[in-house]
Amino acid sequence: MANSLRGEVLNLYKNLLYLGRDYPKGADYFKRRLKNVFLKNKDVKDPEKIKELIGRGEFVMKELEALYFLRKYRAMKQRYYSDTNKT
Repeated sequence: MANSLRGEVLNLYKNLLYLGRDYPKGADYFKRRLKNVFLKNKDVKDPEKIKELIGRGEFVMKELEALYFLRKYRAMKQRYYSDTNKT
């Protein structure tokens, strides 16, 4: 059973690594933290616990995507809309 989840874990790691390229504190910082978290949980054998950790990783992925979209939105708003409250 654990071998069937191995592909999911690797895919999650690759996706998070890809998303970490634009992390505000830097890609190296994100890469180190990501590696540490995955190494900390490398000895987990229980399939239910592995699924729970995959779910947590997918949540982090969604949060990163939301962070990037918000940053992009703020940048676009600053470029194209002037603040009407300025005097």
